[in-house]
Amino acid sequence: MTTWREAFALQAEACRALGSPLTARICEQLAPILAGDDSALAWRVRTWPGDPSHRADSVPLRLCGALHALVLSGRDPELAQAYAEADDASLHQRISETIQNHQSHILEWIEHAPQTNEVARAAVLIAGCWFLGSLLGGRRFDLLELGASAGLNLNFPRYHLVKTAEYQPPLLEGSEPGVWLSPEWRGTAPAHAALEIGAARGVDLNPLDPARDGLRLLSYIWADQRARLERMQAALALAARHPPQVDRGDAGDWLPARLAEPCGHGRLVYHTVAAQYFPAATRERIEAALRAAGAKASPERPLAHLSMEADGGKGAALVLRLWTGGALREWSLGRADFHARWIDWQPKET
Repeated sequence: MTTWREAFALQAEACRALGSPLTARICEQLAPILAGDDSALAWRVRTWPGDPSHRADSVPLRLCGALHALVLSGRDPELAQAYAEADDASLHQRISETIQNHQSHILEWIEHAPQTNEVARAAVLIAGCWFLGSLLGGRRFDLLELGASAGLNLNFPRYHLVKTAEYQPPLLEGSEPGVWLSPEWRGTAPAHAALEIGAARGVDLNPLDPARDGLRLLSYIWADQRARLERMQAALALAARHPPQVDRGDAGDWLPARLAEPCGHGRLVYHTVAAQYFPAATRERIEAALRAAGAKASPERPLAHLSMEADGGKGAALVLRLWTGGALREWSLGRADFHARWIDWQPKET
């Protein structure tokens, strides 16, 4: 199992690779601070009962989120100033003082797993729907999201995906301006193809409320990534107008129940960087539910499964499976950065 100090080193490395040198520096400063501290917070981190690394409990990101919440809320202007300065000595001192001054806030904050609800991943969902539309144009699909967090990506049909410098329409005609997605495209970006979207519903073990938990969602966006913060703010504003429906529960129990409900048209099940957090038993029940429902699918009631998940390669693998009656069809659509900064779109049927 990864030690707590290794967890901070690994997280710093990951943050640098994902374009956040500030968060990397914060992780590097936190480790020696906590090692030499005898506070309740330091003891909690050093004796963390599970795997503290980004592969499991993400303890470093819990602390980074707690600190960023203090900056965003204006409760610690000195820490905000240290974030703005490129000086490790002042950052170290200010983090040390913040830990002492806001111990109860940080202790409460780290009891909750990070939920970024990364809005940029919606670019993959829109591209996947355009691809699905090219296969099954004219079909209507209801949306079912697993590991939906606050449900911000249930609103992806209302977001705007930019393939070039020119405007591209959202998946839903008449959508309000607001959330714009402009990943770096590698390979040939998919052509826009209409796909009718119906109802949208998600599930999460601990669903957040965009209206109530906006600060928590924003806090897990890294402080030096302004574009991500602005995208999240736009998505929260849109969610206020179109509140997403997210049920509390285990995806392995929830999905079979949803797929068993009567439906006269298609359904799209999707998840983005969520499956790795599901217990093995949950993943098995999800797969069994998809295959059972897929066996009953028809051209009029197709079932699609779109996933963006880690597989050990660079970024995340993009996979689309489709049941329309008869044999399952499956495509590798390419790969994407975990924050969808780039999408390598290379669709190939497997």
